[in-house]
Amino acid sequence: MKATLKRGLQSGWSVTWALGKIIFPITLIVSILRHTPVLPMIIGWLEPLMRFIGLPGEAAVPLVIGNVLNLYAGIGAIVSFDFTVKEVFILAMMLSFSHNLFIESAVASKVGVNFWVILSVRVGLALLAASMINLFWDGGREMASYGLISNDGPEPSGWIDITLSALQTAFIGVVQLALIVIPLMVVMQWLRENKWMDRMSRGLVPFTKFIGVKPNASMTLVAGLTIGLAYGAGLMIQAVKEDGVSKKDMYLVLIFLVTCHAVVEDTLVFIPLGIPVWPLLVIRLTTAIVLTMVIATVWNRVEREKESRKEAMNS
Repeated sequence: MKATLKRGLQSGWSVTWALGKIIFPITLIVSILRHTPVLPMIIGWLEPLMRFIGLPGEAAVPLVIGNVLNLYAGIGAIVSFDFTVKEVFILAMMLSFSHNLFIESAVASKVGVNFWVILSVRVGLALLAASMINLFWDGGREMASYGLISNDGPEPSGWIDITLSALQTAFIGVVQLALIVIPLMVVMQWLRENKWMDRMSRGLVPFTKFIGVKPNASMTLVAGLTIGLAYGAGLMIQAVKEDGVSKKDMYLVLIFLVTCHAVVEDTLVFIPLGIPVWPLLVIRLTTAIVLTMVIATVWNRVEREKESRKEAMNS
């Protein structure tokens, strides 16, 4: 047991170090940029786009903040404005697909999946979902009620305070990562060495086959669905090293998880905003399954055609 614990701690520290080198600098830079003209300038560029997806110009604020920081920051920005239920639902759907964009996409790219593929899928799905809701939902015209959520709190003043606050935010982000990843890797090491991973994978075979992913990537799906993309990516890094997960399966798993990760947490946080959360969950999960299946089908067809041409050339 001690040897298992030691190996798990080593794996956890290794993964935390790899992810922390991404999370710390990006969080630091973005936290500082919040207090410069850069983000307001980006918001100004995005205001014309807001009209095409049924949102007022100020909706660019929570979208930008949620995408460059995290889901909670985006929600904090939402409650600073008066939006209708429909507008909040559109914002919630967009932020569900596309939040913490740079950190999570950069972390996902550590397993060998192209950063721009992840970025494009997330942003594309967010815009598509917003457009569909705007076109086909006529309800939600009443003003949203935000419950007990508030966005109060003193803002840092002066560059020293801003820098110290940004350093604190970045450091806390890495500590929070370590508090989840290290125990998780210890548990995963125990599950691996006691063959529980094999049993879990066999139990998930029907679902992984359904979406076109091999069983050895099943635990990464579970991790991403329950605890999020960044932490799921930590398991994927380990899986690539130890389980022989193919590049194709990594792409499919990442496509699934960028569409639908941390489904419980990311759904529940929107309840205080007074929007229908069941449609939010169903849309995300359905989109993830359908998109992954379509990409897997197309990928398999392309592979078969390549094999057929290769056999034809050799014969």
